[in-house]
Amino acid sequence: MIKFIEETVDYLKDKGFDSPEIGIILGTGLGELINDVEITKEVSYNHIPNFPTATVEFHKGKLIYGTMAGKKVIIMQGRFHLYEGYSLQDVTYPVRIMEKLGIHTLLVSNASGAINLNFKKGELMLIEDHINLQGSSPLAFKGVELLGERFTDMSAPYDAEINSKFKSIAKINNIKLHEGVYVSVFGPQLETRAEYRMLKTIGADAVGMSTVPEIIVANHLKLKAAAVSVLTDECNPDNLKPVNISEIIAMAGKAEPNMVTLFKELIKTL
Repeated sequence: MIKFIEETVDYLKDKGFDSPEIGIILGTGLGELINDVEITKEVSYNHIPNFPTATVEFHKGKLIYGTMAGKKVIIMQGRFHLYEGYSLQDVTYPVRIMEKLGIHTLLVSNASGAINLNFKKGELMLIEDHINLQGSSPLAFKGVELLGERFTDMSAPYDAEINSKFKSIAKINNIKLHEGVYVSVFGPQLETRAEYRMLKTIGADAVGMSTVPEIIVANHLKLKAAAVSVLTDECNPDNLKPVNISEIIAMAGKAEPNMVTLFKELIKTL
């Protein structure tokens, strides 16, 4: 992997990806953030050596470099998921690349279902902690100790200072921002009523199919990390309705202006 990382980093440096400070993974609900970026360079994933390619139809596949709020940023427009057939090493490979290029902070967005029934669809949840139910770890491979500490501490995976700033920004801008525990499952199927009950019992407030692997690797690389979920549906096992993916995308779009405000205002402070 070290050889692959070096090849990818050299390619991006040659393309002008010069010393970014902040990495951003644009999941569902944050696509419009691009409009606030002064783009210097962009390259499609399928042109980058050793990079995976996004296969989900509503996830684009570009790596973007530019300036936002006076900071150099590198943005993943589209992410990778286990349910697409990728390994955890594939899913997290871009985080390792962004770190080697120079970032000190990783910001992530995603869409998730609200298990906590006090949370409503269209609202946002700041991830305070997570539960990994994806069946493995992105650090479980031979030679991982050459890239960072094998037994990575996860007592505080989400940066407390950044989370505090997110909460202040939400308050100032009158944005409803819940705080809770995100559980990441494999997917792509949605959960059964029994599974939602189980997830609630073990302490989850929201469920999704991403983010946790990237956060684990960010901690492995000693990056500051934070993540925000758009709550796109309500997962009440006693009144569970069939999920319509197009409705989920529409709900993410509705919440997008608030998500963009949070990220844009945060980046000014970093």
